[in-house]
Amino acid sequence: MKKIGLLALVLFSSASSFGSDFYTVDEYLSLNPEQKKLSRNFYKIVHEAGKPIRTEKVVKIAIIYPGDQLSDYWDRSVKSLKSRLKELNIKFEINEYFTRIGQYRQQTIDIKKAIDSDPDFLIFTLDAKKHEKLISKVLTNKRIKIILQNITTPLKAWNKKQPFLYVGFDHAIGSKILADYYIDKYPDGGEYSIFYCKNGYVNDYRSHYFVKYLNKNSKFKLHSSFYTESDFEKTKRGVISLRNDLSSIKFIYACSTDIALGLVSVINTSKKNVSPLVNGWGGGTLELNSIVRGELDVTVMRMNDDNGVAMAEAIKFSVLGKSNLVPTIFSGQFELVKKGISKERLTQLQSRAFRYSGVSE
Repeated sequence: MKKIGLLALVLFSSASSFGSDFYTVDEYLSLNPEQKKLSRNFYKIVHEAGKPIRTEKVVKIAIIYPGDQLSDYWDRSVKSLKSRLKELNIKFEINEYFTRIGQYRQQTIDIKKAIDSDPDFLIFTLDAKKHEKLISKVLTNKRIKIILQNITTPLKAWNKKQPFLYVGFDHAIGSKILADYYIDKYPDGGEYSIFYCKNGYVNDYRSHYFVKYLNKNSKFKLHSSFYTESDFEKTKRGVISLRNDLSSIKFIYACSTDIALGLVSVINTSKKNVSPLVNGWGGGTLELNSIVRGELDVTVMRMNDDNGVAMAEAIKFSVLGKSNLVPTIFSGQFELVKKGISKERLTQLQSRAFRYSGVSE
């Protein structure tokens, strides 16, 4: 964990070079206008009931996820993928490899194992530059189709030779929704703190984009910053070191579920009469429960299962020999969830977001 305060601008400038390696969704669609109609049609299919197909093919899928964390996004991704494949009458075999965030060496080992198993589809998330070369090699394999999860911004270096599908929920859009919430809540600005996760793609688009957006569109000033590596205990130690300043900070921006829950676990035990607002990121079960208890103030909730459904539908088109109907990007929707949300509204959102993976307490 590092307190970086005034160094935030330096960190942002270095991180931006990583971000500039990617096309935004709008940039990519502008350069590839044929993708717009594909995306509209595919989006409609994802939100309809699955239509079974006739096939005897058994699809082999390898999944490498940083799923060893408090967020249930990754587990729900697998559940919704499996459920939709069954609905589509597609037989499948899945090998799953779960690691912690930042375990890049283990992820590299897992990717190589997955490739050796000769799957039809390799599903992975690109969060570090060091994985770019490895995936580039797989892209030369015409049999294995790559699906990059939790990333919706095509890599410029791959140009016309992109993976089969980028799927997830755009981190910049989610961060903008949260930034606009804070701007509306505090139009006169104030000081805020930010707790970064592990340096990499997700951190760039969730946190550095957020800082840049606030600098441009609000009166907020950055008070302090911490790198936590999305670790619950490191987050707790960070907020303890900030305890004397809690009453002067308007909000603490958390870049992940683990960070958000670590923050509120300490802030709730603070004897300060005034505590900063804390947001979640993703709107999984633990975050929603925390909001209902009045601990977290707000979160940006992904319509979670759409990512698994999108992958299943893309696989369906591949099985049918219609890969040309799959867009390069599927970016799902968000909903802002605030403390005090009605039970009826929350139930509605959960039923929509977790339609395959199930609503859990």
